[in-house]
Amino acid sequence: MTDRLLVVGESLVDIVHRQGGAVDEHPGGSPANVAIGLARLGHPVDFATQFGRDAHGEMVRAHLVQERLLTLTSGSDQAESTSTAKATLDAAGGATYDFELLWDVAGALDEDAVGHLHTGSIAATLEPGGSAVVDAALRARATGTVSYDPNARPTIMGTPEEVRQRIEQLVGLSDVVKASDEDVDWLYPGATPEQIMELWGRLGPELVVVTRGGAGALVLIPRTGERLVAEATRTTVVDTVGAGDSFMSGLISGLLDAGLLGSVEARERLRTASLPDVRPAIERAVACGAITVSRAGANPPTRAEL
Repeated sequence: MTDRLLVVGESLVDIVHRQGGAVDEHPGGSPANVAIGLARLGHPVDFATQFGRDAHGEMVRAHLVQERLLTLTSGSDQAESTSTAKATLDAAGGATYDFELLWDVAGALDEDAVGHLHTGSIAATLEPGGSAVVDAALRARATGTVSYDPNARPTIMGTPEEVRQRIEQLVGLSDVVKASDEDVDWLYPGATPEQIMELWGRLGPELVVVTRGGAGALVLIPRTGERLVAEATRTTVVDTVGAGDSFMSGLISGLLDAGLLGSVEARERLRTASLPDVRPAIERAVACGAITVSRAGANPPTRAEL
């Protein structure tokens, strides 16, 4: 048994183009944001990622190592260059992305036992690293639990048909899955979030969540059919960068604290959990997302801020 919490996925530099022409750069990447969010909520995190030893890579390293509870796995800084994401903000603060990515994470992954593994976004779908992430999830299931956020990126993932099989494979390996309604709309044109939650629930996870921005989140416990509509917290939106990642870190954090993730035994407890058992984790996730959209950039809250 191990209490190791491992996040696997891309870290990169967001180059943000704001309304009015201002441009700024800051470190990002969906799994990196989740790892930082978990560390700020008090959970020691190992982060397997990939960045270079260039100027952008030093920016990423400095950003990650300042999080006291976050540890980079050996080999995470061996990329030829550091990936970037151009984020263009619209008048409402919403972001669209254009990526320049390298992803070959095998050298940063080890075979040490894991209590909980989280992955998502580009990490699971972009080769050659995607296959290594699937292998890591398979290993993790033997000793602990797995969570997954598809976080679709149409500009680099290809077509929905090209990535749907991989995404559904990761859904089937996971105990907890969180997606956005935009992910669902892109992956399954014409389907409702409720329909896809039911589909994913039949593939294996014990908890499926779909976020809907200001409309809150839909929650499904597939085993019992219990559902919840979690209302969003009212707040002034500065921008939505990193909001879904903060929601994900809050969800994982709450489930870890409830003993519903983090070990094979926790998986068994999650399998018999009811809606009241998971509701506190959902509430923590909603609160984390609300705090993040109330300030600029991917800036998840600490436990004290909650």
